[in-house]
Amino acid sequence: MNAQERPTAVIVGVDGSAHARAALFWAADDAARRGVQLRIVHGMGMPLVMAAYAPPERYTASEEVREAGQRVLAESAASVAESHPDLPVAVVLAPENAPAVLLNEARGHDVIAVGTRGLGSVRALVHGSVSVRTSAEAPCPVVVVPEGEGPREHRDRIVVGVDGSDSSRRALRFALAEARSTGSSVVVVNSWEVPLPEDAASLAADSRTLHEEVFDRQSEEIVAGVLAEVADEHTEELDISAVRVQDDPVTALLDEGEEADLVVVGSRGRGGTAGLVMGSVSQGVLHRARIPVAVLPPHAEEAG
Repeated sequence: MNAQERPTAVIVGVDGSAHARAALFWAADDAARRGVQLRIVHGMGMPLVMAAYAPPERYTASEEVREAGQRVLAESAASVAESHPDLPVAVVLAPENAPAVLLNEARGHDVIAVGTRGLGSVRALVHGSVSVRTSAEAPCPVVVVPEGEGPREHRDRIVVGVDGSDSSRRALRFALAEARSTGSSVVVVNSWEVPLPEDAASLAADSRTLHEEVFDRQSEEIVAGVLAEVADEHTEELDISAVRVQDDPVTALLDEGEEADLVVVGSRGRGGTAGLVMGSVSQGVLHRARIPVAVLPPHAEEAG
C-alpha cells in the first residue's frame, strides 16, 4: 500500500514533550471517535547538504538519533494502547524536520494535530515560520492542542466562527463533521463591530442605533446563508445554534469556546508571515485559546 492508498488518519507529531503529549491524547481520542487510523510521526530534523553542482542530500541520522526517535514513537504508541487498545496505530520515523514530515504524511481527508509548544519547528506549522508555499499547501485541517495533564472531560460542544467567506464555509463543514462523529452540538458564531467616526460622541443616538440594526441584519443574513449552503440531510439531526454578537471576533469566539471541546476557524491563506493562519482572528484565537483550535487551511478538504 502506498501513501496515497493508506487509510484516512489523524496525524500527530511527537517529541516526548508535554505539549506533544497533549496533542497525542487529543489525536487518539479523535481517531477513536471517528474510527480512523492514528498516525504518530517523529521528524529527526537532519539537515540538508547543499552543493553547487549536485542535488541536495540529507545527513544520515546516527544510530543514537534513530534509537531516540524510535523510543519516542514506541512510548507514544504504548500510551495510546492503554486508553485505546483497539485503535489502529502506525508510527513514522523520518529524517526531515517535524513540519515537513507532517505535511508529507497528510492527505486531504486527514487531520493534523500539533501541540502549542514543544516539537520545535512544528509550532511554526501554524504560527508562521514555515515557508508560505508549504503552509499554503497544507491539505487538511490542523488542530492546535494546548498543554494539559491528560484527556479533557468532553463538553460535547463545538464552536465555529463564520463570516460568509469560503474559508468560514470550510470551517463550518468541518465543525459539522466533527459534531456528527462526536455527538456534539454546534454553536455558529458571527460577530460584528459598527465602524464609528473619530468623534463617536457626536454620533446621534438614533444614528448609532440605525447602524447597529443594519449590521445586526447583515449578521443574521450571513449566518442563515452559510447554514443554508452547508447543512444537508446528514446534519439534520445535529443540535445547531447561532450566536450573533456585537464584539470583536476573537473575543466572541473565545467567550463561546470556554465551555467547548473545540473552536474552529477558517484560513484565507493570505500568505506573508501568517503561514497557515488567516490573520488577526485566527492568530488571536490560537494565541489565547485554552482549548483545541482547528484551523482550516485554504486547500484543506474537510475530514469527515
